[in-house]
Order: sequence, then C-alpha cells, then structure tokens
Amino acid sequence: MTNQYLALEEIQEKCNQLTNEYEVDEEKFYSIVEKWAEKDVQLEQKLLSSFTELLDVVSSEITNMEKHVGLAPTCRLGCSFCCYFPIIINEMEAKFMKQAIENFPAERKKAIRNHLIHYYDKYGDQISENNKLDFANDADFKMKYRKSLTPCPMLNTETNQCIAYEIRPIPCRTYMNYTNPTVCKTNLMPKETISFEFLYSEYMGALNEFLQFLYEEGDTGFVQYPDDLYKQDYLTNWMKDLINLS
Repeated sequence: MTNQYLALEEIQEKCNQLTNEYEVDEEKFYSIVEKWAEKDVQLEQKLLSSFTELLDVVSSEITNMEKHVGLAPTCRLGCSFCCYFPIIINEMEAKFMKQAIENFPAERKKAIRNHLIHYYDKYGDQISENNKLDFANDADFKMKYRKSLTPCPMLNTETNQCIAYEIRPIPCRTYMNYTNPTVCKTNLMPKETISFEFLYSEYMGALNEFLQFLYEEGDTGFVQYPDDLYKQDYLTNWMKDLINLS
C-alpha cells in the first residue's frame, strides 16, 4: 500500500520551491489598513476590523502557498497537540484579542469567562513555573514549556477546539502539519511540522503602520502606542484578566 502522507524530504522540497517561486502579496496587507483609515466609522471598529481582516489575509496567503506547491494540511478538527506550545505575543496583539472578545455576544463571553476561571484554577501552578522560563534568552524554553503539558488558555480540552478560533494569533494559524498526524501525537517537538510565521512581519508591519498613522492623528484608541508594541509575554498571562469579562 502506498504511503498517503508526504515524507519530510518531500515537504522540505516544496518549502524550497515556495522560497524560490512564491512572493507574498504585501499590498493585500497594506490595502486593509488603508481602507479602514479612510472609513468614516468609530475608531474601535477601525482597529478591530483591521486586526481581524489582517489575520484573514495571513490565512489566505497560507492557502495560496499550499495550492502553489500542492500541499494539503493533515491538521483536523479536534487535533490540538500544537495548542500546548508556548504562545508569545505583544501587548498590542493581546489588547486586540481581548477587545474582540469583549465584543462577542453576551452568552459567548460568559462561556469564555467561566472557561478561564476553571483554567487558571487548574493550571495556575504550571503557569507560574512556566513564567520562570526565559523565552528571550533560553534556546530550549519551548521544549521545557511543552514538557509541562500546559494547554493554551483558549483551548477547550474537552472538545479540543479553540474558543476564540477566528482571532487566534499568528503562531497558531501558521503552524502546519503536512505529513502523518501521528508525528504530533508521538513527539513533543516534531521535526516534520512547518511554520509560515514569516507572515508575521507582513501582518505586524501593516498593523504598526496603521497605529503609527493614528498616533500622528492623536488617538490610538485602546492601544497605548508605541509602548504596547514592545511588551511581550505568554498568552497565558495576557488572557488572565478576561476573567473579569462583563
């Protein structure tokens, strides 16, 4: 029987093909913030719409790259092994996520709040230990974090689904598996998986340009710019104050 999954060497070849042939469409990213900069709507809507639409462009660019070289992800609904990796984002991104959740329907917000109360009660000690890991200087911090088996605060461990999937950050939406999904089950740090996290520079570049424009206009809304851009932390720490969702 022929193996239905790509081998590591085949995936690497396709990645090299992408490097040589595919060019990310930067205009897609910058056209979004330009569009919302000109819209006659409230500032919060400008910010949140830019944020969510930029995330969508990241996902669509990955789809385009997959089509270009004939890659098909083997990630499936209910597979959550990658949801135990450390996710590190800056405070600006965290504020975007939290503000988007604040705008969710009341019933969904209540469910998220209840989920997080249980999450921080259950994993509080593990989170405290993980906070001792120096993600800026410890080259092995990811493996140390993975060994703690601490799930993402946005993961419902009963259904293995993300409770805020549409606003999941860049590391979550750019981590992909194109070979046998068992490699994620049997390895804490599988070498077969790949990341399109280089798209972060396009996403953040456009978002930063928009915030810079707003800063020069005199109002950056719920974002403290540029300070929030330079404060990085684990998602587990940023999301804790969502326990106080109204």
